[in-house]
Amino acid sequence: MPITSRTRSRAALLTSGLVAGLVLTVSACSGAADKATDEPTEAAGGSQAAATDAAFTAETVDAGTFDSADLAGKPVVLWFWAPWCTVCRAEAPEVTAVAKDFAGEVTFVGVAGLGQAKDMRAFVDETGTGVFEHAIDADGSIWQQFGVVSQPAYAFISPDGSVETFTGSLPPADLQQATEELANS
Repeated sequence: MPITSRTRSRAALLTSGLVAGLVLTVSACSGAADKATDEPTEAAGGSQAAATDAAFTAETVDAGTFDSADLAGKPVVLWFWAPWCTVCRAEAPEVTAVAKDFAGEVTFVGVAGLGQAKDMRAFVDETGTGVFEHAIDADGSIWQQFGVVSQPAYAFISPDGSVETFTGSLPPADLQQATEELANS
């Protein structure tokens, strides 16, 4: 089917609706601690899971160790990417810009998977995303934990530990808005 302006408009409307749902869900998370369960539930734009589902440790691309427990009680954005992913590479500057805009308010962490550590290090160097930490998900367990099956994807973790996962690329303005809502949660 050829892409027409009508098709683009429908896609833009669908994307806007999904992002609006994500933003509403993220902003509503601040009062959801008593409602969270251990089972993910479907929500607009993604899935929601309890705080216990968000804990992990991993090697970082700079050969350090990342422990998500260090971020307990803080707003966090996990960005799931792969070193060979052209969409991830294209959105890297926007993700970096938003991470810089919210430095000190929201912690960004890249979660790299589906590749070799040397390629992940090269991706971080080439894209300038080294302004925030990147964990290596060598066996796919972190992606699985958050229900991520393709990249790019995001997990927005509120200070109360509730998680909203969004699969797909986010336009810069939408990522900025969702991160602002998370910072204010």
